[in-house]
Amino acid sequence: MARGRNKELILERDRKLFERFYYWSEVKRLRFDDTIAKLSNEEFFLAEATTLRIVRRMLMDGATVDGKAVEKSRRQGFRSSTAQRESCGQLSLFPE
Repeated sequence: MARGRNKELILERDRKLFERFYYWSEVKRLRFDDTIAKLSNEEFFLAEATTLRIVRRMLMDGATVDGKAVEKSRRQGFRSSTAQRESCGQLSLFPE
């Protein structure tokens, strides 16, 4: 018998957490920080950092709820690792 936590149960918990995130943020239109607080304190009893990490991972993986993706504009506070960052030359006040 393998020791440690059951990976299937963890994946199922993460999927349910993301579904609830979708419900509170997209259906009920609750603010992002209030959604994370509600999920972590009232529904899943996880630290807010853990809840945020799970939601971030699910968003970056492109998870959907019933075929519906979370709108990009609602991803407040998340940066994609593939996002292009501006170089120092582009940020200059006095371009040459």
